[in-house]
Amino acid sequence: DQRVHRSALTLSELGHRVTLIGRKMSRSPEVEERPYKIKRFHLWFEKGPLFYATYNLRLFIYLLFHRSDLLFANDLDTLAANRMVKFLKGIPLVYDSHEYFTGVPELENRPFVQSIWKKIEKACIKGVDRMITVNRSIADLYHREYQLDVEVVRNVPLGAVYADETIDKTGLRKKLGLPTDKKIVIIQGAGINIQRGAEEAVESMRYVENTILLVIGGGDVLQELQMLVDKYQLADKVIFKPRMPFNELIQYTSSADLGLTLDKDTNLNYRFSLPNKLFDYIQAGLPVLASRLPEVEKIVSEYSIGTFIHSHDPKEVAQKINEILRDTATLDQWKKNGELASRELTWQRESLKFIKVFDGLL
Repeated sequence: DQRVHRSALTLSELGHRVTLIGRKMSRSPEVEERPYKIKRFHLWFEKGPLFYATYNLRLFIYLLFHRSDLLFANDLDTLAANRMVKFLKGIPLVYDSHEYFTGVPELENRPFVQSIWKKIEKACIKGVDRMITVNRSIADLYHREYQLDVEVVRNVPLGAVYADETIDKTGLRKKLGLPTDKKIVIIQGAGINIQRGAEEAVESMRYVENTILLVIGGGDVLQELQMLVDKYQLADKVIFKPRMPFNELIQYTSSADLGLTLDKDTNLNYRFSLPNKLFDYIQAGLPVLASRLPEVEKIVSEYSIGTFIHSHDPKEVAQKINEILRDTATLDQWKKNGELASRELTWQRESLKFIKVFDGLL
């Protein structure tokens, strides 16, 4: 999770000793060496209520018996353990909500489970010393609900890595084993989940010629995407790649011609989302085709780096992709506009707001 890494890295660079705590699943990749300590729990359960319960129990015990001067909880599923340790040891607690957690579609369709998470949130959130989240819309939701002042720290990358006109895309594609004679459209993310538009993106390839769709990441619809590829015989048009370290991912991103971010306005969390992949596309110099969500629209329109779909109908998505890839003049202009965006939307700037959150706590 790049947001977690940036947070830990920044605190480490400020001279603090940082321990990043998470879980290690059966298929988890190894983590590259980092300038801070990493502790990953091996748990009996990998999903469901027993996972969340055992993870928070292990986290609570670890935090209780290890010295710390500040606790930093990432998302609601880590907040309970941190809140209990804050109560027992009197340690400051900062809470970073990466999304409007109780509004995700996986919970909206399960009201009983959603109510449990809501109770956990209500019991814990007012005990935090500071809170941050990813955009103003979600910050306003939390403010209205809990009367908290929530600081906005966006998911911008550390800085431009491949957003350079001198990049040899042909050479980069050869290195990565990607086709050099076709256009490449990419959709990426750690959470390629239901209602994020990935299914429509795959099906749209039935109507897009001389183009490859590159799907990179993990999520709960990947199996369904593979079934769509098999159903419509799209094996020569869709390439799947697993989750990978960011330094590898950004090379694939930079090799593409167009980035997709097609989340649907079906729940509060997605409506007000501002996905990591949008900023990754910007840093990689990619024009963007997006669904018209408020926070995404602000960025795409302000910097004029892409356009929007009118609906999620696969034929209409395909029509937009075809129009964009044929209009080389507009593509070049969007790329040029993206250079300004890539210079402004960096962690070097955004981290100043992040660091200010800790004033008086450390």
